[in-house]
Amino acid sequence: MPRAVNGTVSRRRRKKILKMAKGYRSVRSTAFRKAREAVEHGLSYAYRDRKNRKREFRRLWIARINAAVRAEGMNYSQFMYGLKKADIQLDRKVLSDLAINNQKTFKSLTETARAQLT
Repeated sequence: MPRAVNGTVSRRRRKKILKMAKGYRSVRSTAFRKAREAVEHGLSYAYRDRKNRKREFRRLWIARINAAVRAEGMNYSQFMYGLKKADIQLDRKVLSDLAINNQKTFKSLTETARAQLT
């Protein structure tokens, strides 16, 4: 029985890693061991930052809403509580977009929220 070697599978695995390391500088794009380390780090950062991106955008939307609401004489928590009592179910992304691009509509929302507080 002929000797079974792992040549094509190993080569494919290495080529896949080196393809993922394309664009990395120096040995990290050519030497398999260093490329594998760099790719593994890159993939772990990508996984982590897919989660972090959601947090960062939420923080950005809240900051924008807070700035727009303070211009109307309220603060963020009062505004969100007023919207909740008025049963207005808009998410922070939409509210942030309204605060930037459609001030008239956003102002009417702040008036509605203010009316619910009193």
